[in-house]
Amino acid sequence: MEKSLVIIKPDAVNRDLIGRILSRFEEKGLKIAAMKMETLQPYKLKDHYAHLKEKPFYEELIKYMSSIPSILIVVEGKQAIEVVRKMIGPTQGREAGPGTIRGDFSVSNQSNLIHASDSTETAQKEIERFFRPEEIHEYKKMNFDWIYSKGEKELK
Repeated sequence: MEKSLVIIKPDAVNRDLIGRILSRFEEKGLKIAAMKMETLQPYKLKDHYAHLKEKPFYEELIKYMSSIPSILIVVEGKQAIEVVRKMIGPTQGREAGPGTIRGDFSVSNQSNLIHASDSTETAQKEIERFFRPEEIHEYKKMNFDWIYSKGEKELK
C-alpha cells in the first residue's frame, strides 16, 4: 500500500474543519498511519517549500504556515497519493470542483486548507521530514477486507 503526507493547514484548523476533512479520508477507506498536531517551525517549512523560494508569496507562506498548529497525517491505501490529490482538488480553491475538500471549503490560493504529496518520491521525503519512523504505525485495517478485492490487496 502507498503512503502520502497530508497537512491540514492553519486556516483549516482555525476554521474548525479538522474533523470534517479527516472524516473524508476515513470514509474513503484510507488508513491513518500517523497523525499529530504541531506548530511547524520556519526552518522545516523553508525546506518543505524550497521549490517556491523565488515566488513573491514565499515569505508570507512561511509566516502563515508557522502561525498556529497544523495537523500532520500519513494516510495509506491503494494509490493513496492519486486518491488524496483527487479528493483535495486543485490548489486554487475557486477552481476546485464541488465535492473536493478545496471546492467545498476554500476560495483562496494560499489559504487552501490542505497539502498532499504529489508523487511517491515526494511523499517519502515529506513523511521523513515530519515524522520519525516510530511515529508511523503499521496495523491491519480490518475494513481493508471490504474496501479492496483480494487481487488489489496483493498488488503493490
